[in-house]
Amino acid sequence: MGTRILTSAELRRIEADFAMVEPPLMQRAGAAAAALAREMLANSALPPLIVAGPGNNGGDAFVVARELKAVGYSPRVLFAADAEQLPADARRAYLDWRAIGGECLASFPPGEFGLIIDGLFGMGLSRPIEGLYAEWIERINAGATAVLALDVPSGLNADTGTTTGPCVFADRTATFIALKPGLLTGDGPDYCGAVTLCTLGLDIGERGGQSIEPQLFAGCLKPRRKNSHKGDYGNVCIIGGAPGMSGAALLAGRAALKLGAGRVYLGMLERLAVDPTQPELMLRAPEEALEQGSVLAIGPGLGQSMQASELLVRAIGTSVPLVIDADGLNLLTQGTLLMRRLAARREAVPRAPTLLTPHPAEAARLLGTTTAQVQADRLAAALALAQKFSAYVALKGCGTIVATPDGRWFINTSGNPGLASAGSGDVLTGMIAALLAQQWPPLEALLAAVHLHGAAAEACAAHGEGPVGLTAGELIASARRILNGWIAAQR
Repeated sequence: MGTRILTSAELRRIEADFAMVEPPLMQRAGAAAAALAREMLANSALPPLIVAGPGNNGGDAFVVARELKAVGYSPRVLFAADAEQLPADARRAYLDWRAIGGECLASFPPGEFGLIIDGLFGMGLSRPIEGLYAEWIERINAGATAVLALDVPSGLNADTGTTTGPCVFADRTATFIALKPGLLTGDGPDYCGAVTLCTLGLDIGERGGQSIEPQLFAGCLKPRRKNSHKGDYGNVCIIGGAPGMSGAALLAGRAALKLGAGRVYLGMLERLAVDPTQPELMLRAPEEALEQGSVLAIGPGLGQSMQASELLVRAIGTSVPLVIDADGLNLLTQGTLLMRRLAARREAVPRAPTLLTPHPAEAARLLGTTTAQVQADRLAAALALAQKFSAYVALKGCGTIVATPDGRWFINTSGNPGLASAGSGDVLTGMIAALLAQQWPPLEALLAAVHLHGAAAEACAAHGEGPVGLTAGELIASARRILNGWIAAQR
């Protein structure tokens, strides 16, 4: 199982379900965050500064202040709201703080602090932060003091990972009950720092989404039987490589080969005799290659010619698993007929799943919207695509989101900015096709390839090969090493 991820609406329902637990949720959250604060303070002689807001996030902050004071720290609390207007639980936490002699400052204090704890606004924020609180955030971000955010950095939308105004840059975020989508995708990872999940001792069951972790596909990580041959590992067919774009198809083919496909056929629109770097690849005319695959991937370097469109029509009509990427996705938007055929494919050939791997601009074209609107709610966009096309979808980007036709969703946490380079998506396409060819179920193949793709980038960076200047081709050998390591670990 991956770690659970919940939207703010789902979390509100859980908070209501556990409203009567003892100790109360706010007390549990504050105590958990205080423990992290003590780690970050270490042996600092400087006091922590706790910034409390006008809602329940501010209540968490008052509990943290009380907990730290109880173990010998001298926290300074910044609070400018009307205490009488606080929600009931937050007001109780405020009164408890005042009852032990705790004071509140109304203006940002001068001096140095061992840690700043951001308790201004939590997951319920839906508007830009302005005025005094915006000034406080600027002061927090301007200094060199480490910052611990409570639940969500103030200014970050917990559901979408977007910011519409000033936002706290945290070094660490203590998030409560479950992960939030906005911490993992969009701008979230740039603001939240290292995320620590504090479950508060709650069993929330199987609600919401999940983070992509190897446990989700561990059942497919099986060593190969000694008595096997290349036919046991499937035939991948990749259609693409128009003149001037042959590299995209070659990268996808090399990735498919090195991720374990038994045979890889490249149906190249630009006719090449051989790939001198990877002569094991079998280069064919596209129409011939279409007949060879037990799995079909179309799109890398495909172009948008009439021939490319005709090949996509044929690909949609096949009865094998189909991965569509890049220009294959762009061709779909040239007319509603292709999109209707693709959406009907699941019923026509239920044993032949469709997998789509759009980047945000491609997703926008498929949904008839803008890239900005896709990025404004990446989770909603991924789910909409999966439903529209009855497909498994990986919406690429920071925190790639995987969505399924039946409404399940997952967010990937591996990877780095080195993946923002030409050909990276083509490598991912080849990896997905390779796992499908080896009889992996579509969801597990997509989850594993997405996570492995990111893990390969991380491994390259760890050896000084990125993130700056990391090339798509370098990912392939790294991914192969990691996959074999995962399989070996299952023995």
